Amino acid sequence: MIIHIYPKTKDILSKGQDLALLVARLILAYGFYGPAMRKWADIDAIAIWFGTLGIPLPTLNAYMAATTELLGVILLTLGLFTRLISLPLIVVMIVAIVTVHLPHGFTAGDNGFEIPLYYMLFLAIFASFGAGKFSLDHLLFGKDK
Repeated sequence: MIIHIYPKTKDILSKGQDLALLVARLILAYGFYGPAMRKWADIDAIAIWFGTLGIPLPTLNAYMAATTELLGVILLTLGLFTRLISLPLIVVMIVAIVTVHLPHGFTAGDNGFEIPLYYMLFLAIFASFGAGKFSLDHLLFGKDK
């Protein structure tokens, strides 16, 4: 019985892949928006904070992180160069986990690495599957395979 239902269910649910990728991109872009804007609002304070975390070249890295996050907001929203921007954003999340969140454990409520890990998983999906049909990537470069 389930063997006969599964293929039909899969076909129906697969029709939502592109919409799911769009919604996930927009939510993730929104998630990066606040941190990016806070960094740019006081980049000097961010550079000092990065220095206290032991991040080398803290001013350069503050600018790089803020720029990557803001570029990520724009490109994820548009679905443009989605696979490419996912990679540096994953690096930003790895640095955030290692330098800020890891000592607090997993739970987001304790400032743990839960949320940056989820962001990394979404970004890995975008790097692997692309932006979907509702994107400039699809319009400019055609269907990803």
